[in-house]
Amino acid sequence: MSLFGTSSGFGTGGTGVFGSTTTDSHNPMKDVEVTSPPDDSISCLAFSPPTMPGNFLIGGSWANDVRCWEVQDNGQTVPKAQQMHTGPVLDACWSDDGSKVFTASCDKTAKMWDLNSNQAIQIAQHDGPIKAIHWIKAPNYSCIMTGSWDKTLKFWDTRSPNPMMSLQMPERCYCADVVYPMAVVATAERGLIVYQLENQPSEFRRIESPLKHQHRCVAIFKDKQNKPTGFALGSIEGRVAIHYINPPNPAKDNFTFKCHRSNGTNTTTPQDIYAVNAIAFHPVHGTLATVGSDGRFSFWDKDARTKLKTSEQLDQPITACCFNHNGNIFAYASSYDWSKVEGQLMSINLETVVTGHGCPVSSDSHRGLSRACMDV
Repeated sequence: MSLFGTSSGFGTGGTGVFGSTTTDSHNPMKDVEVTSPPDDSISCLAFSPPTMPGNFLIGGSWANDVRCWEVQDNGQTVPKAQQMHTGPVLDACWSDDGSKVFTASCDKTAKMWDLNSNQAIQIAQHDGPIKAIHWIKAPNYSCIMTGSWDKTLKFWDTRSPNPMMSLQMPERCYCADVVYPMAVVATAERGLIVYQLENQPSEFRRIESPLKHQHRCVAIFKDKQNKPTGFALGSIEGRVAIHYINPPNPAKDNFTFKCHRSNGTNTTTPQDIYAVNAIAFHPVHGTLATVGSDGRFSFWDKDARTKLKTSEQLDQPITACCFNHNGNIFAYASSYDWSKVEGQLMSINLETVVTGHGCPVSSDSHRGLSRACMDV
């Protein structure tokens, strides 16, 4: 059976059932906008795994839906299908073989979307909204991990209505990431918990937060042997922490840096400070992208501790981002995030970027896809 079954998608050409996609002052760097973006703020983006031919992008939104687009080699996007929840979709992820998409919602449920049949079924239930969802592929088991505002972290066999395991957390889950065999969960009240996933999930260590303000996003990074070795943590105070799990010299190796501020690192004049909404690591070079409520995204080299590039400013916050599996496409979502009074339109863009420290980037005040390759 073909991908998405007999679905004809949710839009055709440049004009879909949700209206037309236009390029205007919201797209200062002239990125190619994704066709038929959601009708409300975009909470998450994720590209298909390398096991799938081509590139497919999923995006979840506060319009209660998750949508999928095919990103063609010429940079154009084709709407493929969508599924609905009864509340805003807060997170989404792919299975390792690319046949399924998992979604987490404020309706307190998680669903499994089978792309071959284009059908979605409920696979998880919490007592509060589910903020994070991740697929775990271990040698001896496969499962879905869900983190909720009900202060539990649950692990689900998609064939069973009951969780394989439920772990109590001290506070609500605000963000999480998984790179087997490591999981990191950041909670309310600046909590940080590292879990080991070998054999069966268990709490490994609780870490005192290196940041002084509320956590917003977390992303695990790998060492040169392709093993998870630490994480980047972003806060609402325009700052990112780079934290290694077992560093040779913690005082030297772990550090924080300022970002997404109105006048950079200049502290002699008043600053507007914005939240870091998402972090994504380049799958090949290990550099990272941050996006913020200031309407910009930046690329960083954590090892050299330098900024590689900052985008032009959009007129809306950037709420989500991700790289595709080989790192030559960077996707970002620009939409209202409640940090300002006024709200505007949402959309998605694409941009071709050369390699090197001067890697050009682009953005749009809607959801954006940018071709990006950071060769550092």
